[in-house]
Amino acid sequence: QVQLVESGGGLVQAGGSLRLSCAASGIVFSVYTLYWYRQAPGNQRELVASIGTGGTANYPDSVKGRFTISRDNAKNTVYLQLNNLKPEDTAVYYCKATHWASVDYWGQGTQVTVSS
Repeated sequence: QVQLVESGGGLVQAGGSLRLSCAASGIVFSVYTLYWYRQAPGNQRELVASIGTGGTANYPDSVKGRFTISRDNAKNTVYLQLNNLKPEDTAVYYCKATHWASVDYWGQGTQVTVSS
């Protein structure tokens, strides 16, 4: 059984930081490309970071320079460091694991709320 479990969300003031974690089980973690998405109420789910099997990371302009994705294959965990948070970063954050020979796997999400 495959599970992706996010943690680390919470309430933080604008300008603050959080570190999200997504622990995976049931997959060969190291061969999966990993993503973080977020979804705010009334909005579509949007991609905020990705990291390939070799460690190459990509970000949209909206979070570039503030968010950092990393992975620890030994711990089957992907992280998202959120710095200089803004109220518009408030959303549920989800991790996703993908591989060309597999279905996509999603976590259940963790809430991030940024107060002004």
